[in-house]
Amino acid sequence: MPKITVVIPTLAADPCLLDCLASLAVQSFREFRTVVVDNSGCAAIHRLGAARFPFILVENPTNLGFGEAVNRGFAAAPSEYLAVLNDDARADAGWLKALHDALEAAPEAGMAACRILQQGTDLLDSAGLGIALDGSSKQIGRGRPAAEYGAAREALIPSGCAAMYRARMIEETGAFEPSFFLYCEDTDLALRGHWSGWRCLYVPQAIVEHRYSASAGAASPLKAYLVERNRLRLAVRCLPWTWLLRAPLASVYRYLLHVFAIRGTSRSAEFAAKHPWWLLPWLVLKAHLALLRDLPRLLGERRRVRRRIPAREFARRLRAHRIPLREVAAQ
Repeated sequence: MPKITVVIPTLAADPCLLDCLASLAVQSFREFRTVVVDNSGCAAIHRLGAARFPFILVENPTNLGFGEAVNRGFAAAPSEYLAVLNDDARADAGWLKALHDALEAAPEAGMAACRILQQGTDLLDSAGLGIALDGSSKQIGRGRPAAEYGAAREALIPSGCAAMYRARMIEETGAFEPSFFLYCEDTDLALRGHWSGWRCLYVPQAIVEHRYSASAGAASPLKAYLVERNRLRLAVRCLPWTWLLRAPLASVYRYLLHVFAIRGTSRSAEFAAKHPWWLLPWLVLKAHLALLRDLPRLLGERRRVRRRIPAREFARRLRAHRIPLREVAAQ
């Protein structure tokens, strides 16, 4: 059985996916298999002409979201490691080898983050994710020269765009949370992994190029709502009480920062330029209403998170990768 299963969820099944599959065809590490999960609900991949690439195909009857697509892909072809790759990303030839070798050398690590570049540039898209006091998670180093992030180190959260997870960690913590549908499911899984005692590595030799937000749009109402709704969900499910009790006040402060950011070049400003002024506040309110509706269930899920490290140690890990709320609002 191959050591690695690479799962690629796809909704559009457009030529980006062909580039992604072509990058896997030239990987120096060969003990892997590829699973493509078609989330289109209309067999879109059959119109693409991808049959020249070897992969296992899983077709969902409808769009089940990113996390559940990955879960079903890995269930169809389980192995020692799960690698996740966006269909709009292209992996360097040494991507799988770098991730595999790093995790093999660190058996206490359950996940690994990649050095993800903005396509066609030497600028960074992600060196893993950091977390803010209100539970917002953002890419580390986005827009900075990629050369500044060339040293291996501890990380907190691998970006779901391109990451590797140890199957033993997933067996202990549970897989991606299907109810998130899209966004923040990588943060939720990583925090559950940390609670269970696993470490996360940043592997700079594992290089991927990414077309950011190519599938959901950089400033869409759907994205704005899901990001805020899922931030609230993972905060209740995963944050220690010392952070969770301060999260509401931190959220208010971040909302005020977003108001000022609308005048600049942030994504808030981009959103405000494309949509009515009232839409963003309404989406935030809608996310909080969803939280109130789901709170009993979320608190039950919180109690079921496996905790093998003390809350103090978990909070220390969060602090080591904490990002300022001002930085969240500026992105």
